[in-house]
Parts: sequence; structure tokens; C-alpha cells
Amino acid sequence: MGSTQNYDDLPMNWVGDWAGRRAALTPHRIALYDSFTRKTYTFQEMNDRACRVGTYLTDVLGLRKGDVIALICRNRIESIDIYLACGKLGIILAPLSQRLKKPELDDLMARLKPSILFHENQFVELASALSVPSSIQSVVNIDDDQNIFENIILKTDPREVNIPLAMNDRCLYVHTGGTTAAPKICIVSYRQMVWNSVDILATGLAGFCNNVLITFPFFHIGGWNTFTPLFHAGITSVLLREFNPGLILELIHEGRVENFGAVEAMLQFLIAHPKFGETDFSKLKAITTAAAPCSKAVMQVFLDKGIPISQTYGMTEAGPSNFAYIARSDSLEELLTNSASIGTSMFHCDAKIVDQESGREVKPGAMGVLCLRSPHNFDGYLHDPTRTESIIDREGWIYTGDLAVQDRDGLVFIKGRADNMFVSGGENISPEEIENALMKHPAVAGAICAGIPDPKWGQAPVALVIFHAGRNATEEELKTFCRDYLADYKVPKHVRPVAELPLTGAGKLNRHAAVTMFGQIIGGG
Repeated sequence: MGSTQNYDDLPMNWVGDWAGRRAALTPHRIALYDSFTRKTYTFQEMNDRACRVGTYLTDVLGLRKGDVIALICRNRIESIDIYLACGKLGIILAPLSQRLKKPELDDLMARLKPSILFHENQFVELASALSVPSSIQSVVNIDDDQNIFENIILKTDPREVNIPLAMNDRCLYVHTGGTTAAPKICIVSYRQMVWNSVDILATGLAGFCNNVLITFPFFHIGGWNTFTPLFHAGITSVLLREFNPGLILELIHEGRVENFGAVEAMLQFLIAHPKFGETDFSKLKAITTAAAPCSKAVMQVFLDKGIPISQTYGMTEAGPSNFAYIARSDSLEELLTNSASIGTSMFHCDAKIVDQESGREVKPGAMGVLCLRSPHNFDGYLHDPTRTESIIDREGWIYTGDLAVQDRDGLVFIKGRADNMFVSGGENISPEEIENALMKHPAVAGAICAGIPDPKWGQAPVALVIFHAGRNATEEELKTFCRDYLADYKVPKHVRPVAELPLTGAGKLNRHAAVTMFGQIIGGG
């Protein structure tokens, strides 16, 4: 007998058919609770829906393996139906953020070249305004007056549409922020999704909880990074269409949620909500934070209720889950003591901290750039080999761009960004993108953007501008102008005029100096 080819390249029936495999194993177990409709769905029902959607995609719309579906939708069950159906057929799902504006979405659509655009009726104006590429065969409003998804797609006579797929086949195209104006499109394979699930479960983040609330949006990898491991493990997902602190507290009070993930800003909104004090947290077993370490003040509120908080860290390109702080004792006080740490790398993830200049690994206590390597690395940026080569080397190490330090106990602490991108409320923000938007204003001759510390969002974008001679604009005018080009979370919190922009010795924009200048301006009045 000859040697077997690489198993990641070998088509197998189970790859992508999450709905079919889980339905075969636990058909009557509850797969999903929809908090909007208050309906529950078994794994068998989810597979039936996926087969109906898959049949419609291939028999009616004519889609085949490798085709791309663009999706503009909140966290609805229809999003999951499409995701599971795509997994049966090898169709690539490209979820798009409804928070983006027309120029941003037009750019993404042009590069994705989708065959179909599905969108929620709530975003009909946004979808109608897009410059639809020639690749688009059909635009489907899933919940218009005719309610096509419910009355037509889900009424399709189902058949078993599953085809064998390889682990290295493409599952998702996920856009993410970067250090240039153009968003990056990450190629996410089935291998990445499978191994990410394995790592989350092996590391113990899902624990023995059931009824896990999905708080992260499906236009981010974080949403699918939550749903997929839960589905693989046969755990009930609690679906939330969009972040709603009042509804989350109601679900917790009813005992429907045992675990959920959040960025710190979400926890702050929960604490500030009027229902927080009267909420029964007795059924909530754990919280997992992401994007940035949670502050001691916020952690303390939940620790006082006996709820442990696990800190996690990762990036779409390298995981998306790579680090976790798992309590090393039964003491909740330990979590507070090490609140600034992202812990250690997950079960199947290598990590090293290297000197930014030489690339050599540094000793504990020294700061360098965090690099990651695992079987759930991404497969590069779509149509962008130059960017891909800049972030992943020949040995499979992903250069995160995050400055980090490891202490003598092996715990890792993130100290900032090696590049210019910063994180605000869990969202990656490119300062260049904001600067480019400001520069489109006829009065603006130059602009520099940076992130400054913010008690709610971790960091918030601010900008300094210089005007053309004889021209001027108010702060509110510039913010309003930016909203035509940028998602709301990217619009600068403050915009201040200056006589000149801070530059480095090489004549480049000096964002570190900009942060200092902005502090002096605010402090001075």
C-alpha cells in the first residue's frame, strides 16, 4: 500500500458538515435558544434547516463549492442556517459588518467577488446603496414583506447536499482592521475552525457549562469562534441579535445563561444597567473576557458574586484563540492579582516573544513582539501575498505586532502595539484610515490620529488636524464629515486643530508624540 496524502488535503465527509454530524450524535439535544423569538431548536432541527438552505443555494441559486456568499445581518438564526449550509457545500461565507459605511463595504465587495448578497431588511438602505460587483447574481432580503427566508427558502424540500471537503478548504472570509486604510480579508480554513474548537475545549474555556450566550457579532471571527466550538461539543448556544445589556441581565436572571464572553465595555454596560442590582446571578458559572485584559475594578464586581473571569487573547490570523488565563487555584483572589495578564498560550499553541529589531527570542522580563504558531493559523490575506509574507514566516510563526513581557512564572502581559493599530471596545482601528477620511475634508491640510486611554473602551480614537490657509471647520463638522466614510466607532472622540503635526526625525507622523500633545491640549483647557 502507498503512503497516505496529507490528511489536511484529503476530502472527508465530516469536514464542514457540523450540522449533520452533531444531529447524528445528539439529534434531540437543544442546540440553540433564540432570545428574540424565545424558541428552542434541537440539533436535528438545525440540520434540517441547513439541508433546506443548502438545497436552495445549490438547486435554485446554482452555487457550487468555492463560490462566495456575502452576508450583512445581525446575529440571527438565519445567519447560522447559512453558515451550516455553506459548510455542507464548501461555499465560502463572507460576513460583512453593518457598522461599516458604503466606501468600506464597496471596497470589500469588490475584492470578495461574492455570487450572492444576503442581507437583513433592517439594512436594506445600506445594501441598496452599495456598488454591487458584476459577480453578484442575486441580492436576497431575508426578512422583507414576503419573508423569503421563512416562506420560500425554509420551505424548500430538503435533500442531503453534503459533499466531501478537505480541512484546508476555505470556510470563511473575515475582514479585520489593519495598519493601512484598506481592511484585510483573512482566509479562514476548516482546519483553522476545527483546531480552534479543539484548543478552546482542551484548554477548558467552555468548562462544563451549558447555555452559553453568544455576545460577539458574526461579522467578526469572535462570533463564529464562540458558536462553532459550542456546536462541536453539543453545548446549547443562546443567541442574541445584538448586544443588549437589559436582555442579557434578564436571561441571566432566568437562569438561561451559564457562561458568556465579553469585552470589558460590555461588562461596564451590564454593571451600569438599572437591572443589575436585582439580577439573580446564581446560575452564571463563568465569564470569559477578550480583546484586552479586564480591569480590576470591573472584575471585582463579578468576583464579589462568586463568578470567575478568565482572560483570553488572540487574533484572527493566529487563532483566533491563542492565550488564556486559567485560575491555578480555587481562590478568586488569584484572578484579581493577575488581572493584567493574558495567562499562557493555549494547549496546542506555541508562543515566543522576540526582539523587534533582531527577531531573536528575548529572556523573561524583557519586552518584545509576541509571535504565535499553531495548527489554527490562518491561510493568509485574500489576494495579498505581500501582506501575508509580512505577518507569517516560513516556519509558521505569526507576527502579532503586540508588545509583550513574560514573567518568571510564565504569565504573559500585553504592553501595547508595535505598529500603529489600536483596539477600542474590542474593535481594531487603523489610524491611517481615520486620517484619510479627515483629509477628504476641503479645509483639512493634514491629520494625525492615535488612540488614547479611555475608561469605557480601553482606547478611543482622537485626531489633531491642521487647516489650509484661510480655511476652518468645527470639531462637530469634522466628526459629521467622518461619519460618511467611517463606522461610528472609528469616528474620533475628539478632533483638535494645531499649528503643526508632530513628526519623527525621518519626517513621518509621530503618533506617540500626538498622544502627548493631545494630553497637553486637554489638560490646558
